[in-house]
Amino acid sequence: MKKYLAEFIGTAVLVILGCGTAMLVGCDAAAGSGYLLTALAFGLTIVAMAYSIGNISGCHINPAVSLGVLMTGGMNGKDFVGYVVAQVVGACAGAAVLALIFSLGGVPDMTGGFGSNGLSGVNGSAGAGFIVEVVLTFIFVMAVLGVTDSKYAHGSFGGLVIGLTLALVHILGIGLTGTSVNPARSIGPALAALIAGNTAPIASLWVFIVAPLVGAALAALVYKALKSAKDAA
Repeated sequence: MKKYLAEFIGTAVLVILGCGTAMLVGCDAAAGSGYLLTALAFGLTIVAMAYSIGNISGCHINPAVSLGVLMTGGMNGKDFVGYVVAQVVGACAGAAVLALIFSLGGVPDMTGGFGSNGLSGVNGSAGAGFIVEVVLTFIFVMAVLGVTDSKYAHGSFGGLVIGLTLALVHILGIGLTGTSVNPARSIGPALAALIAGNTAPIASLWVFIVAPLVGAALAALVYKALKSAKDAA
């Protein structure tokens, strides 16, 4: 249960700090600083959580990462289900905290949907959005699997590398889909937006659930193949 609680807390913090920053500064292409601030918020949150709950749960705080770890033999099916449930509930809790802060404080939500993901950057194309999320998640999960592979020592910098990689994929992805690469991070804000009367994020939510999982699965398959080839050499 401690592992699941850690995943709950970590995912809630990710939504609060990442999506909260997006809500506060906005993600308008005309104001590129909003992109960078939001990207850094997500990346630095991963760094902070990696060094605070990493020793407890591994700091997945993302169902896509958990799927990659499952497929490469790093966890069992029971823990995978427990992690995903904790992550989704944590994301919903984080979105609820944001709803309270922004409503009670009368702060305008510059994203219009609690930092939820959408397809406006790709002109509403679910296909283009799907490809974006698959590619970005593939890159991110490959980095996670490589850095956390116990067979290869990467010192104490793993959390920093993973956090910077997440920030990197956000820099490209924010203007296209808002960057999910994390189904839980997408579910929480989308549900908060729905409760507030904004149904748009729910309509495209399936893209931000399925595509990251596909990207993670591909990353796991490719990483295993590359690792097997290296070990055989």
